[in-house]
Amino acid sequence: MNPDRDAVRDRYATAARRALAGEGTGLLTGDQDADRLGAVHYVGVELPVEVTATSLGCGNPLAVAELKPGETVLDLGSGGGLDVLLSARRVGPAGRAIGLDMTDDMLTLARRHAEQAGVTNAEFRKGTIEQIPLPDASVDVVISNCVIALSPDKPAVFAGIARVLRAGGRLGITDILADDTLTDAERAARAGAVECLGGALTAGRYRTLLREAGLVCVEIELTHEVGDKLHSAIIRATKPVQVVAMTAEHAEQVLAIHQAGLDTGQASFETTAPDWETWDAARLPEHRLVALDPAGRVIGWAAVTAVSSRCVYEGVVEHSVYVDPEAQGRGAGRALLAALIASTESAGIWTIQSGVFPENAASRELHRRAGFREIGVRERVGRHHGVWRDVVMIERRSTRVGI
Repeated sequence: MNPDRDAVRDRYATAARRALAGEGTGLLTGDQDADRLGAVHYVGVELPVEVTATSLGCGNPLAVAELKPGETVLDLGSGGGLDVLLSARRVGPAGRAIGLDMTDDMLTLARRHAEQAGVTNAEFRKGTIEQIPLPDASVDVVISNCVIALSPDKPAVFAGIARVLRAGGRLGITDILADDTLTDAERAARAGAVECLGGALTAGRYRTLLREAGLVCVEIELTHEVGDKLHSAIIRATKPVQVVAMTAEHAEQVLAIHQAGLDTGQASFETTAPDWETWDAARLPEHRLVALDPAGRVIGWAAVTAVSSRCVYEGVVEHSVYVDPEAQGRGAGRALLAALIASTESAGIWTIQSGVFPENAASRELHRRAGFREIGVRERVGRHHGVWRDVVMIERRSTRVGI
């Protein structure tokens, strides 16, 4: 057995036994540990204090993962079960939360906490995060809290995450990252609350390994210092959604998603989707894309229209991207925008632009992450259901076409 894994197992088994005996975990004993790690990240959580007190993490992954009702969530290194119990509440009766831990004592503690909290849609399984004991494409979200940094085989962890995630599934975790300046000698000398973190990755290495595992849209954000040259970080990534060229066979599903978006009141001044003939005539045929779920069902689409027939504007288009409300949060929007950008740039188009209602925060954030910028607000530009509304103008200028 790996000696590093033995050290981690022994350390957290001892902490669990202490917690089962009604004592503190005994781990957060260093200077300012309680200000940087553990329950400090769960202020206001409505669970018994003995549950939150067993948190040993560097953040709150539930603030990262944006869980939705009905989803299946996997927590790697679930420990005392805090994040699993909170996830179970977020996903609701139709969803499921699974905790994975290699320590028998932690599993006993977590199951006790679930019973005390009255949570029935949570389960805890024994196993290592390098060999996740779940079927392929079986979970929507993977979370973890300051655990992957402890693994002796991080490529295996990331490969396992990519395997168990469904297409469009997402990773939303907190973890410990090392500064690029951390030396080998300093790694060997890690002590206190971070004594097992000599193998913490740098942000660049973390990003590379996630991409090599097949995950996309990788985002890493450092949050706070947890030790000398060690930082807590928020890490997000997505398992790619299949994006293909749209055909007339997709028409019915495309128009249904279009109408569902209009029904939200936040997608367009339009209130009714056009018929296919009208829709087809208005959009450029070369840049029509659909995102598909594993069953081949359309879960989103993107298309563009020309803004003008004048030659000077031949490289400028206006785009639309719609995602089925039931599929939101699965990465379809990001995948569609990425494919649309590639498609338009390959055709010599240098600007993609559109307008978004200010209240549509999700669309604005989606476009920001895809490289769009907000260039201004057109105030009271049109009426929607009898109400004058503003529009935020957004655009993305190509970094390789028209420069």
